[in-house]
Order: sequence, then structure tokens, then C-alpha cells
Amino acid sequence: MRRVLLPHHISDDPAPAGGAIRDFAGRSMGTSWSVRLVAAPADALDHLQYGLQQQLDAIVAEMSHWDSDSDLGRFNRAEAGSWQALPPAFFDVLSFAMEVARDSGGAYDPCAGALVNLWGFGPYGRFDQPAFTPPSADEIAVARTQQAAAGVRLEREGRKALQPGGAQLDLSAVAKGYGVDRLAYYLKTQGVGHYLVEVGGELRGAGVKPDGQPWWVALEEVPGADAHGPAPLVLALHGLAVATSGDYRRYFELDGRRYSHTIDPRSGMPIANDLASVTVVHGQCMAADAWSTALTVLGAEQGLALAERQGLAARFVARGAGGYTEHLTSHLRGMLDE
Repeated sequence: MRRVLLPHHISDDPAPAGGAIRDFAGRSMGTSWSVRLVAAPADALDHLQYGLQQQLDAIVAEMSHWDSDSDLGRFNRAEAGSWQALPPAFFDVLSFAMEVARDSGGAYDPCAGALVNLWGFGPYGRFDQPAFTPPSADEIAVARTQQAAAGVRLEREGRKALQPGGAQLDLSAVAKGYGVDRLAYYLKTQGVGHYLVEVGGELRGAGVKPDGQPWWVALEEVPGADAHGPAPLVLALHGLAVATSGDYRRYFELDGRRYSHTIDPRSGMPIANDLASVTVVHGQCMAADAWSTALTVLGAEQGLALAERQGLAARFVARGAGGYTEHLTSHLRGMLDE
């Protein structure tokens, strides 16, 4: 049996008369992207494929930690004590990421790139390469000390960021979500108001399909949890975005232990709590993306408490001896169609 989540606010703006669904797709950020939109028969949209791809290419050029020539890569290599002018989008995304870092008590930290690299989840020395070995306790301690000392500061006048020396930014927990928002904004500028945007599994929808139905999407389930977990949830993605963080997505196993790609910046270690996944529903996909990561690091109890304080619509799926258990924030429970 499936359960249904409905938005609190529903627009009565209909899809274009005689409209049909058009599909666009491509690759970026090491993953795939897709857009489904409703267009009238006379709409000329051939330019959208290039325009959509161009939006994501611009994000990669600014914020990729895989591309050493990106603006982020140049910041990571900048001299200690230097102020670096950042492109507007990069500055805004980093500002938001640092706000989540503050509000989560450091459970998420865009300045934890050195730790991510140490654990083999960065662009080099990867966990899936033959020579990889997990970092020692001393290496982790050094990276944490450098991270604590590396106080990246932002100055809105001139959109500048201080490289204190050795700070390694990593925006991978927010960039995909921002990419979804960027595509949604671009579609709006092109006069498209009914769409479903997806980048690497993160989604945002607006308007309705030609039949008047919303864009129905299933919340991502933990693999293998269907027989021992809560009933699936289906969301009407109407003016909303959704992102899921799960420890099953990227990990490696060594000596019988699983090491998740989600690193707790406070300890320098991959998370090892009871959570299998956290899903956040929000008006902005960037926020859903960042908060799903922060709440995953905090664990079910602390994460749920913080999500309630922040007014987030979130779903926590935890592993237990008897299977999987689900915890919903009050804001998400309020969306249930019961």
C-alpha cells in the first residue's frame, strides 16, 4: 500500500491547451540529468537542450572539486591569507552551505574537502583504486586540525572569500541540488511553467501534466527495505523539490566493515549511525540536498530534533534488529493525505 504526500499550496494554473510532454536529457557532474516539460504544439523549444546543458556546464566550471581549473579548484590552491573574488552563483551557494554548517553544528561542512579526499571519495586517491588504504588516526587528526584552523570567511561586498591556507572546499553535497534549482529557474526564464527537473536523483517540479495531474514521484527507498520497512511514499511534486541522502549509495567495505561516503566533519570519520537514509522535501532543491546530508550525519534522534526546530519536512529511515523503522517530522506528516 502506498501513502500519498500533497503540497500545502496548490496552484490552479492549468497546463498549456493542447500541450504535450517534451523530454530533454544529458550528463553533468558525473551523473545524468533530465527534464520533462509541457509545451503547446506551436512552442519552438529546440534551443532548450543546449540552454539546459549550458546551465550545468557553468556550475561545473565554477564549483567542481573534480576539475582543478574550476573556480573552486583555484580557490583551494590559493595562497594563505588571500581574498579570492568568486562568481556570483559560487558565492551564493557557498554562503548557503556555510549557513547550514552553522545551523547544523558542523554536521555538514563545505570546508571538509581534505577529509573527503583522505577517505577516497574525492577526485584522487579514490577508494576503488588498488593502492588505496584508509587514512590513519594521525592523518585524520592532522586534517581535522587544519580544518578547524582554516576559517574561511566571506565578504559580500565584492563577493570575496578568504583562503586562510589549506582550506579545501567541497560542495558536492549541495551542487546537484543547486543544479536542479538552476535548471528550474532557466525554464522559468524561457516561459516554461510546467516541468519536472532531475539531476542525479534530486528532483523539483512545478505545474501539472497535460492531464491535469501533478508530477508524481516516489520517495527513494532503501534497497531491500520493501519487505521489512514502512510503506512507500509518493509525493505530488508541485512547487516542491526533494533530495535523499543514503549510506547505500557510495561506500566501500574493508575487513567486514562498511565505510560510507558521508563523512562526519566533527569526527573525521564516515558515519556509522542507525540511519539508512534521510529525505527532505523543500521549496529549494539546494536546501533539500544540503539538509539531507546534515541530518544523515546527526542520526535519527538528533537529526529529527533539529529538523523539527528548523521546520523541515523530512523522512528518516533507520535500521534496527527487526528491520527498518520510519520517523517523519511534523511538517511532513502534515502533508500526508489521510
